[in-house]
Amino acid sequence: MAIRIIVDSSADMEEDYAAEHDITIIPMTIAFGSEQFAEGVDLSREEFFERLVETDELPRTSQIPPMVFQDLFQEAVDAGNEVVCITLSSHISGTYQSACIAAAPFKESVFVVDSENATIGERILAERAWALRDEGLSAADIAYCLNQEKKDIRLVASLDTLEYLRRGGRISGAAALVGGMLSIKPVVGVVDGDVVVLGKARGSKQSKNMVFQKIDEAGGIDFTRPIWVAYSGLSDATARKYIADSLAQAKAAEEAAADESAAPDDLPLTQVGAVIGTHVGPGGVAFAFFARES
Repeated sequence: MAIRIIVDSSADMEEDYAAEHDITIIPMTIAFGSEQFAEGVDLSREEFFERLVETDELPRTSQIPPMVFQDLFQEAVDAGNEVVCITLSSHISGTYQSACIAAAPFKESVFVVDSENATIGERILAERAWALRDEGLSAADIAYCLNQEKKDIRLVASLDTLEYLRRGGRISGAAALVGGMLSIKPVVGVVDGDVVVLGKARGSKQSKNMVFQKIDEAGGIDFTRPIWVAYSGLSDATARKYIADSLAQAKAAEEAAADESAAPDDLPLTQVGAVIGTHVGPGGVAFAFFARES
């Protein structure tokens, strides 16, 4: 019996990568005014950010309806397969609830996991799913492991501006205005399934230091499990600087502790998609990783 892994497009996983690992991506709907697009199908991430910076009104994203999940679940079960479906945090979208409704008739074959995360935080949980599948675990056991391991996931990001948080109603207009005058760079994360502001730094250097501080506070990165770095916008230059600095810090910490786990020589990098990109705007850099076990 084969196991099909399904994710929504907010996991920010590339189609060719998903195909290589036999993962199905369901696109979410993005609306700019009256125009609607299927994320990753008829609107690329680059096209999304080009439109985002040109509009004064935030785009809207829609949850995936139950019928879309139901059709995929039925197809998989009819083929004699089991399903593990991983979704965007239920605190951010109703997509998880849609998947649960669709899975109800298939209790022995379809298992839905709320990632309690977003973008690359959801992605690394999906990557754990296919790794566990390759180890020979059943769908039920994979879902159980994911629900345990998702508690170790940390997502920390630096943003270039407070403007998009203001547009999304997460901070006041006055706070955004003062923050812009003072060159305040917010640091955000996903905590208990919600995107929250972890701190505000003065300038880019302090923002980067705060990101690394939050990573250290999480206990450091478990390099034996998936890790991704993501950037929002059209340029990855800032993200690559973060990667270089973070790897240098990891190597130094490893040598100081005589740790044999060996930090990698590079980190995988991708582009944030529409769901989170809408709220953070261009110029952001995010790290998603599993914290070291205490």
